[in-house]
Amino acid sequence: MLLTAAAFDQPVSVLFVDDGVFQLKSGQNPEVLGLKDTSAIFRALAVYDVNDLYIEQESLQARGLDPADLILPVQVIARNEVNALMQRHQVIIQD
Repeated sequence: MLLTAAAFDQPVSVLFVDDGVFQLKSGQNPEVLGLKDTSAIFRALAVYDVNDLYIEQESLQARGLDPADLILPVQVIARNEVNALMQRHQVIIQD
């Protein structure tokens, strides 16, 4: 959905929270478990001009991660800033 919206020149931002932060963790090897490596999809976001990537600070900390552990540069925001971020967008898709 992200890439489709971006392909039609819609501004797209992505917020990673809770266990979603693991999607960006570097050094994963999902093939060992018979899973697909989805990191290539996230690396393709820049090709579609999806550069507004946010990650919730508390979610990172709760999982023992920091921005240096991630495959993409993100803007770290505090939990109390999430509502203001969401208010800046007209459409919110939640998964």
